[in-house]
Amino acid sequence: MRKSIRGAAALVLGSALTASAAAQPPAPGAPPATPPAGVPATPPVGGAPGAAAGLPGVAPSVTPAAKAPEVRPTGTAATVNGKAIPEVAVYRALRQFPDAHKEMARKEIMAHLIENALIDEYLTLLKVTVDEKDVNKLIGDLKKELTDAKKDYTKELEAMMLTEAEFRTEVTAQMKWEKFVQQQGTDAALKQLFDSSPEVFDGTMVRARHILMTPGTDEAKQKDAAQKLRGIKQVVEQEAAKAVAALPPTADALAKEQARTNKTDELFAAYAKEYSTCPSKKDGGDLNFFPRAGAMVEPFAKAAFALKPYEMTDVVATEFGYHLILVTSRRQGAPKKFEDKGVKEDVQMLYAMRLRESVITMMKPKAQITIAPK
Repeated sequence: MRKSIRGAAALVLGSALTASAAAQPPAPGAPPATPPAGVPATPPVGGAPGAAAGLPGVAPSVTPAAKAPEVRPTGTAATVNGKAIPEVAVYRALRQFPDAHKEMARKEIMAHLIENALIDEYLTLLKVTVDEKDVNKLIGDLKKELTDAKKDYTKELEAMMLTEAEFRTEVTAQMKWEKFVQQQGTDAALKQLFDSSPEVFDGTMVRARHILMTPGTDEAKQKDAAQKLRGIKQVVEQEAAKAVAALPPTADALAKEQARTNKTDELFAAYAKEYSTCPSKKDGGDLNFFPRAGAMVEPFAKAAFALKPYEMTDVVATEFGYHLILVTSRRQGAPKKFEDKGVKEDVQMLYAMRLRESVITMMKPKAQITIAPK
């Protein structure tokens, strides 16, 4: 259980974990608090929220002079199987973004809060509980740390627009989830995950470009987007083949491969600049290097890591839209053993991420979710 002030702040803020410390919106499909990328992963606990709260150990945010007092929002942002998500929960995270990025950020925050509600409901169905004395101890530890740092507990909650009851509810929910993860994540389960996913833990990285199309939920538009991406892939492959064929008969294999990769990269980047809806379009869809886990949502990462440099995927569907991915480079990592220092902790983090994804995948299709008009 995280007992630092920074960790406790993460516990109480929930969706604020999706907010970026920089004034940069998450790219479509990119995890909040990462550079623009094609896809997002489950947001890690910790990070920018502490700055907004003025908590020790975190750089304070700059407060504009003569800023009008913030008013706690009222009303309901959404309901999940009848359980309300209050508008103030969205606002806690949303206020960290500049106005120009609030619309995109709100979607990310809402999605994360809805997922949290589904997780909480699942744990309730399984009758996962935590002892009230453990909750009290964690809150007591936080109060002591704040006092030692000459901070006032009540004022810190007020700064985060949290009541004592809301704080306790959030802490309890997080503790229940961590208890469940520990119950499921036995050493045998963790070892199995490690053995099945060596590239996740050995530091292997790939660099890729992508073209993102966001057709929404309309089936006809989805079909058109997929066909367009497949058409782009076909044209790129055909033009690359022509570039190779145009070489003199004396060209060796290295020259042919160079011609193919150059034309592939050139055309893919041009199509990304013209058609992609991701902010990375300005860089020809380049996402730079990213690891197998923790930076991209699973369908995107899985597809990218299955490729060799200058191979393209088929159309990859994620929660953010449809992607065409071109891998441009690969950095092989160093082999690791499960017993190596820090490896087990990394496996535990990935296990928790995958467990969360599986619970949401199971719960969401049957859920009654209503989002209030805004």
